[in-house]
Order: sequence, then C-alpha cells, then structure tokens
Amino acid sequence: MLSNKVCKLHSTHAKVLLRLYSSFNPAEQLTIRDINPSTVEAKYAVRGKIPIIADGLNELIKHDPSSHGLPFQKIVNANIGNPQQLDQQPLTWYRQVLSILQYPELLNQKEIFPKDVRERAKILLHHIGSVGAYSQSQGAPYIRQSIAEFITKRDKGFISDANNIYLTSGASTAVSYLLQILSVDSNSGFLIPIPQYPLYTATIALNNAKPIGYYLDESNNWSTNTKELRELIIDNQQKGIKIKSLVVINPGNPTGAILSTQDMIELIDLAAEYGIVLIADEVYQENIFKGDFISFKRVLSELIEKNHDLYHKVQLASLHSTSKGVSGECGQRGGYMELVGFKSEVKDIVFKLASINLCSVVSGQALMELMINPPKEGDESFELYKKETDSIHYDLQTRAEALYNAFNQMEDINCDKPMGAMYIFPKLNFDSKIYHKLFSRAKNSNLQIDDIYCIELLEHTGICCVPGNGFGQKRDTYHLRTTFLPPGKEWIDRWTKFHKEFVKKYKDVNM
Repeated sequence: MLSNKVCKLHSTHAKVLLRLYSSFNPAEQLTIRDINPSTVEAKYAVRGKIPIIADGLNELIKHDPSSHGLPFQKIVNANIGNPQQLDQQPLTWYRQVLSILQYPELLNQKEIFPKDVRERAKILLHHIGSVGAYSQSQGAPYIRQSIAEFITKRDKGFISDANNIYLTSGASTAVSYLLQILSVDSNSGFLIPIPQYPLYTATIALNNAKPIGYYLDESNNWSTNTKELRELIIDNQQKGIKIKSLVVINPGNPTGAILSTQDMIELIDLAAEYGIVLIADEVYQENIFKGDFISFKRVLSELIEKNHDLYHKVQLASLHSTSKGVSGECGQRGGYMELVGFKSEVKDIVFKLASINLCSVVSGQALMELMINPPKEGDESFELYKKETDSIHYDLQTRAEALYNAFNQMEDINCDKPMGAMYIFPKLNFDSKIYHKLFSRAKNSNLQIDDIYCIELLEHTGICCVPGNGFGQKRDTYHLRTTFLPPGKEWIDRWTKFHKEFVKKYKDVNM
C-alpha cells in the first residue's frame, strides 16, 4: 500500500517537473563578450598561432605517417625551451631520488640505487614526509634552508635567509604572485624589456595593468639604456601611471645576452631612487657559456655593504627554476623566489597567495633541492652526475655555435652570438624596396613579415619557431626566436636550404 503511494507521488512529481521544464526557453551559451576581457587580451606567443599550426601538422603525421603529403616527417619544436621534449635525457641522480620519494618501499632495494641516492631520499622523506601530502604553503622548511645555503655560497658569502625563500610551481607562479600584488589598478605600470618573454605581457594583461616596454640595445649586445629608462619613468609619472616594477631577464630570453655588472648597478640605482620593485628573472643562470653567473642579489649586497643608507631599501625579487639549466625538468614545476628588502606586511600578502594555492608541487620542491645540492666529489653518484651535466652543457654550447654560424652565413640575416640561455634572436634584414613581393603579401594577408617567414619555414621544413613580434621589437624591424635545443645538424641544414629558397622567392634581384 505504501509502495503504491510512493509510486504515485513520484509520478506526480515527474509530471510537475516536466511542465516546469517545458515552460522556458533555453538560455544562450556564453560568448567572448561575457568573460573577463583581460583574459581575452592576454597573448602568449610561444604557444600562439604558429605552434598551434605545428600541433595540427604533428597530429596529421601521427594519423597518417606514410601518406600525409608533407615535405617532412616530424615537427622540430624550436618554439619553446622544453629540453626533454627535444631528447635531452633526465639526469640519473634526479630520477633515482625522485623514484624513492614517490615509492619509499624502494629504500629496501639496496641493490638498485647507490648509497648516496638512498641517503638523500631518506633525508628528504624525513623532512618533508610523503610527496603526496601538502607542505607548508611557503614550501618545506628544510628545502628553503638548503636553497638559502646555496644562494649564500653562490653569492660569495652574502647571507640568504630561508624565511625570504618561497617555493613556487616554476618561476611562472612567482611572476604571477608578484604582478598580482603590485597591480593596484589600471594605472599600475610595469617596465619590461623589449624583446621580452611573453609571460610578462600576458600576466600584466590578466591583471589589467600597464606594460611599459624599454628597448634593449641590439647594437650593443642587447644592453640596457638607463637614460631611456629614466625618461620612461618620468614620462609615465606625468601621465598618472605609477611604475611598480622593473623586470630584468638575465641571461636574456629571447636574446641569449648577459648584462654587464655596470648595467646591473645602474638598474639597481633606478630601483633605489624611485622605490621600484626589481624583478630579476634568473632562471637561465646555469646556462652560461663563458665566465660565471653574477646575480642581482650579489651586486645589491655589495652595494649595500659599500653604502647601506642608499641601497638598504631596494626591493628585489629573484627567481629560479628547475625547468632550464642542465635540468630541463619543465614538467616537474619546481621553482623559488627570494624576496629581499620587502616589508613584512608585503611578504605576508605573498604568503597569503601561496596559502590560497595551498602549496607548490612537493615533488617539484624536492627536485629544486636536488638541483641546488647535487652529489659532491667522493659521493658514489658524483662521476655519473658530472659526466651527464658536462655533456648537456657541452651539447648546448655546440648547438648554439652551429646555429649561430648558420644564421650568419644566411643572406640578409644577422644575429648576436648567444652568451647564455637557450635561444637565438636573429634579425631578418628584409628591406621593403628589395623585398617588395614579401611586403605586398604581408599587407594583403594582414600578417607581419616575421609571421610569413615563420609560417613558411614551418610548412616547408617542419621547424616551429616564433616571430619576433610575439616578444616585442622596434618598429620596422623583424626577428624570430628559436631554441638551439634540437639535436643534430640536419634540421639546421634544412633551415639553410629553406632560407635560400625564401630569399630567391621574394627578393627582387633587379634592385
């Protein structure tokens, strides 16, 4: 009896719902006008239109490898610094320790791993516990202390405080935190180098702030011009824009250049004079082909030691990452930032943002510790670690040299020799009077000159690089950014052949 009543109740309820559902018209879906305009405005060239085309071609090759109709058999992803995508092998030391952290039972398998690997894994497991558990929001204290000791040693004894270290999921998260807290309103301005890594313009756009480009001097190894920077600061102040930060990428991305110590001093002087936060993106500090890396933290510390009253209020945020160097562990998302000269109340807000994100990837935190505290001479893993890292560094330098030489032999191209990082930023010297057909095509297709070059390079060779306009460049100049990570010389030979054909196709020989 009760069951029949329940069935009748359900049936009545269903009829009521059916009448309700049939009494309205379905609402329209969201359009681009209904979402945050700042997300629409943000652009990220290294994974923009040309890499998207490359992904489509790559899927075509995979789907039909024998008859895809393309004049190449694989895509060469030279658009982004992603070493392990381009056959750089993971370091044995990293992966052995990480294997135990992921599966601690392996500690019992003494015959599998060297003693120093097991000992390091034990230490990390003792201090951080399971990598599947949240760490403290700022990062595991043991790892932050280890990073502070690394910085102190790197900077020739100038002390780093673990309380100023924030572990982040790659350097990108650190950039996001810093630009977010500094973007007070739409009149918050950020001085960024041109050319720049497009993470900065994208993040500034997401925060509805103002990017203010300062041009690096291509004629002088992409150096900075303090006079022009000062004029930019004053001009923007008069327009009601408050300059919040000065971004420096050293070694440079996309230029591969390294700033002189004098350039660094002059930039710190500007930060001291105007109270501007100096963001030093130093993720390529291990990618230096000649000499030693000198950090902004070290230069600032030396200045404070000489003139405390003038420099002790400088606010410096330094960034590092496991994605570059000889590590190439982009997907592991390990990184840190060190904050120097910031008031506690400001650091508390950074901590709050870290807390909202709960913590950075804990295995990435562990990898950060392995990167800055590798095996030492006498350890069982040292010889293999040194052999692998020396080989990677040598390969990068050799590939950089080969690509640089190839570009300088190409007609109407010139570029500076990369001093570090993973990139070359050659200039395409295509004059409109001589390359009339090329400029006509660009105008008719609403593309820029470097867009056309990179698109045709991809279509004819499978090499994917990024036009210079995605990084910013002086008006009426054209560049491209490519990594020198791909192995071998065959792809460089293909590029050389393509360039000859491109010039032959578009250059007016009668001029």
